[in-house]
Parts: sequence; C-alpha cells; structure tokens
Amino acid sequence: MTNSVLYEAPGPAAKRRAVVLSVVVCVVLAAVLAWVLYTLGANDQLTAEKWGPLIDPTDGTFVPLWTLMGTGLANTLLAAALAMVFSLLVGTLLAVSRVVAARWYRWAIVGVVELLRGVPVVIAVFFASRVLPTFGLDMSVMWYLVIGLTVYNSVIIAEIVRAGIQSLPRGQGEAAYAIGMRRSQVLRTVLLPQAFRAMLPALISQLVVVVKDTSLGFIITYVDVVRLGQIAIQNLNNPIQMYLAVGVLFVVINYALSRAAVYTERRLSQGRKGGGTTARAAQAQAAE
Repeated sequence: MTNSVLYEAPGPAAKRRAVVLSVVVCVVLAAVLAWVLYTLGANDQLTAEKWGPLIDPTDGTFVPLWTLMGTGLANTLLAAALAMVFSLLVGTLLAVSRVVAARWYRWAIVGVVELLRGVPVVIAVFFASRVLPTFGLDMSVMWYLVIGLTVYNSVIIAEIVRAGIQSLPRGQGEAAYAIGMRRSQVLRTVLLPQAFRAMLPALISQLVVVVKDTSLGFIITYVDVVRLGQIAIQNLNNPIQMYLAVGVLFVVINYALSRAAVYTERRLSQGRKGGGTTARAAQAQAAE
C-alpha cells in the first residue's frame, strides 16, 4: 500500500531502461575488474609467492603469519571495545548534562564539545601519548589509544544522544513528571531508552568509526593488526596483498557490528509490538 501511494509502478519502458542500465553497470564493473587483474598479473602481484602466506595452508609462512595477525586482531578488538564503552558512558553523561544543567554550566559543556569535535582524532591519540606521561600518568600504549579515541568519539556520541532526547515529544517527560517521577528517573527510564532506540543507526555508525580509528594506533607503536601487518610486509614484500587482507578483516568486523545492530533493533521493535499487543489484550479482557 505504501509503495502504491508514494511511487508509481514502473511501466514497460521504465523496466527496460532499468534492465539496460543494470547490464551496462555490470559490464563496466567486469571490465574494470578484468583490467585490475590484468595489471596486477603483469606486475607479478598474482603469484603464489605473494598470496601463498595468506591463503595457502601448506605454505610455511601461513600459520606463523595468521598467528601474528590474530594477536594484532585481538589487540584491535580490545582497544575498540574499551573505547566504545567509555565513549558511550562519557557521551551519555555529556548529553544528559547539557540537557538538564544550568545555563552557565551548559555553555561550558557546549564549549568543551565544540572544541573536542574540531580536534582530529590522530591529534587526540598523539596528544594523550605525549602529554599524559608528563603528569605522571604512565600507562600502557593501549590506554593512550583508548583515551584518545574516547576523547574524540564521546563528544560525537553526546551530540547524537542529545539530538535523540530533544527529538522526543515533550509529552513523554511531562507525563512522567505528572505521576511524580524525579528528573533522574525520567531521564533513566523514559527519555534515554527512547533516545537510544531512535538514534541506534547513528550510534552504530559512530561505533564503526571507533573500530576503524583503532588503526591510528600505529603512530604510537600500538601492536594492533595494522602495525603487525606492516611488520609482515617488511618480511614478505607483499604490501598489496597484506593491506587487502587487513582491509577485509575490518570489513568483516564492521559488517558483524552492523548486523548486530540490525538484530538489536529488530528485537527492540518486537518488544514494542509485543508490549502493545499485551496492553490491547488486557484492555479487551477488562472490557469483557
């Protein structure tokens, strides 16, 4: 029904144009792929010597290489998970403070948020690794990376959560206050859950950015998957193949994160539908 109202059904001419356009796009992509493969083959980039350590289990370098990459991947996931947790916590606190704080304090928070939003994440990571030790905060390299990522991403998440809270109808909070709930209870049980649910796609997109930004750890010699990939390249002399493998690992991680977000959103939607069905059933039973 929605499609019939918003869009006209394509006619025979539109269908033919769509088929022709699809065929042209496929032919162009196939030609580009063939050209890329030909160029790589002409430059000896498709040889078993280049790809064997990555895809051939019988190669003597295969197991040591993937053991090394597995260590780097574990370090990447650990740093990303910690940065995600701290960014969500700090970002939520900043968003709530900006919504409920007094005017003068709110302007201070706005200043901090705007300042940190303008700082490149690579500068935040480098700054954490060089400045914090001068204050006696000597810690592992991983924590410098986590702090730098948290400083940058928490303010982005704060803006996302704040936008989610302010997008809710005012009646949500007013109804909660009307039944005697305190401000903290209204935020914790009414506004924040709905804001997170409404802004879930934007939050997941930012968490994907966190995962990708862990690759900046190489500037402070953090032993992540990118850093170990660079070390492997120095020994195997296959930068194209190795960076392609690292890129595939990041794509798989981010795709899994996106699918988890879709699953979570679907579960939340089913919970809302189930709650509505239960309420309607209770009302019908009471009417009988």
